[in-house]
Amino acid sequence: MTVPAHDSPTDRFTDVLWDRTKVLRDSIDDLEFLRRLGDGTLPLESFRFYIEQDALYLAGYAKALALLASKAPDPVTGAFWATSSATAATEESSLHQQLLTGGVLPVHDEPVAHSPACLGYVSYLTATVATEPYPVGAAAVLPCFWIYAEVGRDLASRAADVLAADPAHPYAQWVATYDDQAFQDSVATARTLVDAAGAAATASERDAMIDAFTLATRYELLFWDTALNTQPWPAS
Repeated sequence: MTVPAHDSPTDRFTDVLWDRTKVLRDSIDDLEFLRRLGDGTLPLESFRFYIEQDALYLAGYAKALALLASKAPDPVTGAFWATSSATAATEESSLHQQLLTGGVLPVHDEPVAHSPACLGYVSYLTATVATEPYPVGAAAVLPCFWIYAEVGRDLASRAADVLAADPAHPYAQWVATYDDQAFQDSVATARTLVDAAGAAATASERDAMIDAFTLATRYELLFWDTALNTQPWPAS
């Protein structure tokens, strides 16, 4: 079904994307992984696995954002995606390395490989940004901004008692980062840019934007769920 750019002057295209993925987002909110992360009962092994995979994901996500920046319709839009790419590649990756090497999480000597969910997600984003029109690529990268921000805000609320009792809890840094106001501001900007892309897109591109946002949201669900319910690769 073709979706119009706007039904009224106050409608936002990103609201359409959000509404279309409500069932998936409710499933994310109900994940045992996030519940146990919020109450501090998540096994350290599971949290380490998540952080390892998230570090690999961010490296790929940064490349996808850099590619999206090169296809942006104007310099200001391109600068935002490029800055977001640099942040994912440096500041956020630095936090992950601190968590992995800080002595709190279990030590693993074996090389870390992409999980099926992580590789699938990164590959999908890269392929979409590289081969689809700019509006579709912008919609594909938005769930990582937006859903992470919503999850982080919810986790911060649920984890308040845990962090009050132990500010050095190994999950504290992660929760604080994704509830950070600067990150929330970047989400607002990303939404505005996707709204603008939706307004300028053709009807078929808007349909493709909905599909891309939905598929990326599915990967968000899989990525978190498989941190606790791991799905190993078939043996070679």
